[in-house]
Amino acid sequence: MLHDRVLVRHEAGEGERRSGGGILIPATAAVGRRLAWAEVVAVGQNVRTVEVGDRVLYDPEDRAEVEVRGVAYVLMRERDLHAVASERLKGTDDSTGLYL
Repeated sequence: MLHDRVLVRHEAGEGERRSGGGILIPATAAVGRRLAWAEVVAVGQNVRTVEVGDRVLYDPEDRAEVEVRGVAYVLMRERDLHAVASERLKGTDDSTGLYL
């Protein structure tokens, strides 16, 4: 990876899903603009805030997909990430492990 690029693997789950109340929402249901979670698999040398293994929140509308050895990945700049969830951020009792 070069410069400030981040390579992520999109988490599956674009099919049916359940609401908080247990209602089944079919995959064909129209939803508003929604951000998606992905796992970081590689980072460039100038990336400062994420590491391999972190979960990141990004906009699936603004993505460049690439396929490597039959696996689909998303390539983006570090500045295009909206949030990072990481175990290494849980340092105190009041920490959520999520930073925006």
